[in-house]
Amino acid sequence: MARGLREIKRQIKSIQGTKQITKAMEMVAASKLRRAQEMAQHSRPYSEKLKEVVSSIASGTKGIKHPMFVKRPVKKTGYLVITSDRGLAGGSNANVLKLVSTMIKERHKSNDEYELFVIGRKGRDYMRRRELPIVKEVTDLSDTPSFADIKSIASAAVREFEEGKIDELYVIYNRFVNALTQIPEANLLLPMDSMESAASPVASYEYEPSPEAVLEALLPKYAETLIFSALLDAKASELGAKMTAMGAATKNATKLINELTLSYNRARQAAITQEITEIVSGANAQV
Repeated sequence: MARGLREIKRQIKSIQGTKQITKAMEMVAASKLRRAQEMAQHSRPYSEKLKEVVSSIASGTKGIKHPMFVKRPVKKTGYLVITSDRGLAGGSNANVLKLVSTMIKERHKSNDEYELFVIGRKGRDYMRRRELPIVKEVTDLSDTPSFADIKSIASAAVREFEEGKIDELYVIYNRFVNALTQIPEANLLLPMDSMESAASPVASYEYEPSPEAVLEALLPKYAETLIFSALLDAKASELGAKMTAMGAATKNATKLINELTLSYNRARQAAITQEITEIVSGANAQV
């Protein structure tokens, strides 16, 4: 009985240590989540203004053409997949990778029909294990990434489309709703809608040297900005999922500690009762 009590007590102590770790991780994730949400919100005015400028040029100029507006017969598809570098985020990464796998399985018959651009160690390792065609990868991003951290992979993905190496480009990531909800999404980034009917130009501008030249400079930046916005959304989703997962782990640890404490008290009470019974029985035997 004493051995059983020691074992229960050891388990309680071990789980209490785990609970302290998960609680600390939950608090850290909550703190980082606030910062990630702020970054995502602060990036929106820039991307919205850039979209407004691009829409203004496209809608205010008749017959404008640009390679990023051209819809070609799809022979090869590019997928830019955003995951995290570390785990302990519930099903966050698994949901994105499941979506990627489903799209590849349904839309392609061989690896020659698509290529992958991967952000995050979890996605990179998943693709490598399955020997899928990774063109470029970026890992070890901080929880507050800058555009410079992913500029190389964003530029490479956009350039592949401009050069005709791929005929469409999807961005696959977790869209942040709140700390409890993250929705995996696959958004078609390229080719873009022509935007000619997106909005009426609020003012008339003259562009030097020409509207086409301005679009030539702005459209790749706009596409890269959309990729960065998706990354910030994915980072907020990752931290929200971590906070939720660690919160659930802390609650489960508390519940398990309570159950083990109850078992310990019952076992201890049974041991005391048995000792009293043995003492009384011994005394009666002597009488």
